[in-house]
Amino acid sequence: MLSKVRVKYIQSLGQKKSRNTEEAFIAEGPKIVDEFLTDLSVNIKHIYALKKWIDHNKSKISKIEVTEIEETDLERISQLKTPNEVLAVVSKFETIESPDLKNRITLALDTIQDPGNMGTIIRIADWFGIKNIICTPDSADIYNSKVVQATMGSLARVNIIYAELENWLKENKGIKIYAAALSGKPLNSMDKITEGILIIGNESKGIHENILTLAHEKISILRIGKAESLNAAVSAGIILSHLIKG
Repeated sequence: MLSKVRVKYIQSLGQKKSRNTEEAFIAEGPKIVDEFLTDLSVNIKHIYALKKWIDHNKSKISKIEVTEIEETDLERISQLKTPNEVLAVVSKFETIESPDLKNRITLALDTIQDPGNMGTIIRIADWFGIKNIICTPDSADIYNSKVVQATMGSLARVNIIYAELENWLKENKGIKIYAAALSGKPLNSMDKITEGILIIGNESKGIHENILTLAHEKISILRIGKAESLNAAVSAGIILSHLIKG
């Protein structure tokens, strides 16, 4: 049985302040933990798992500190409604603050606050080979447990920076800026691109006007039905699917 001190430490990583202090976060479930185990850039500090998971993964975890726990322990430390076999405490990833944006498509997120949307966008970025995402400081914390779950391991492969977006865009004005908007150039009339910054706005309010004015091109997804708007992650996926030159 885990000690109260150990349980308290793991539970504390559910809070952003503690994650920042400890420079660590929680990853849960066989799928995500397996993704992290196979990525050499990921530093897994400790694994807490059920015996059946440990027995099945012995060859992968020989160099990692592992604690065998019972179902009751997993329920105490898990951030999930339905705990799933294994929980890992993982070191935060190193951030490249000034990445090379040339000949690449970069995502810029203006106040994406829903953790599920944030995680899904990171996963979409990974799918399309996008290496860098810039987020406004008031966007969801990428180490929030719901974000981590939604990324399904992609968090390890995308460089994510938090910055004042207006200033950051001005500093990178040499790269063409595109903005997802309700009114703009129809997406289906646009050519493929190999370089650019794509801004995706807040789930309900869209892109702030001071940021929108910095865009060189506004992009609109054709609406055929009557839905008021599209989910931010869905919009990002549709636009990237059309714009990226394979």
